[in-house]
Formats: sequence, C-alpha cells, structure tokens
Amino acid sequence: MRKIINTNIRLDLSRQDDRQAYDYLLHMDRKQFKSYTRAVVAALNVFFSRQEKRQADPYLETREKEDRFLRQVLDTINSGVRQGMSQVQVTVPMQPVSPVAEPTTKEESGGADSENYEIAEAFLKEMGL
Repeated sequence: MRKIINTNIRLDLSRQDDRQAYDYLLHMDRKQFKSYTRAVVAALNVFFSRQEKRQADPYLETREKEDRFLRQVLDTINSGVRQGMSQVQVTVPMQPVSPVAEPTTKEESGGADSENYEIAEAFLKEMGL
C-alpha cells in the first residue's frame, strides 16, 4: 500500500532565495525531473545528506576544496606541458659524420655512453619524435 503525503510549499518572490528556487523549478530539466516533487525530493536529500556528512566530518569541505584546487593545478600543468610539447620542434643539424671506432664492449667505454644513448632514444620515441 502506497502512503502519499500532500504538502504545500510557499515561495515569497520578494525574497531573493525564494525567487532563485522558483527560477530553478521553472527551468529544470524535464527529462531528469518529471515533476516539481521529484526535483524537491532530490534537492532535499542531497542537502540534508550533505549536512549529516559535514556534522560527522567537520573538515570535509576543506579537503574537498583542497582536492579541487590540486586538480585544477594538475590540469593547468598538464595543459601547459601539452601546449609546450606541441610547440617544440627538434631539429638535427645535417653534418657529415666521421667514422669513429666503436668500442667492442661496455667495459671499454664504461657503458655510460650507450646507456645514455638508449635512454635518449627511448625518450624521443615516447615523445613521437
């Protein structure tokens, strides 16, 4: 058996917050909320659920603001790096290369040059260059 309760809501349009609430109701997405009742129920549930979480964890808002700020910083950095990488052009001067005797083992060269070359080559491949 369904139990339906009927209640009224009065909005005083001379008050800014009431007028804003009424404007939200007038312009709500009818695909998402089929009626004023569905919109009011959703709003009340979100609002009071948030109030309960805030009472249980007084630092919730601060952590959320910090997380949002860090996300914005990371997004900005990533965007800057992407823009910078799109503007970078690597040019290799075309100079004649004189033949150099290659060491036959890593011990002869110390191994550092070939390792550095491999690291640089992997980096360039990763960057698509």
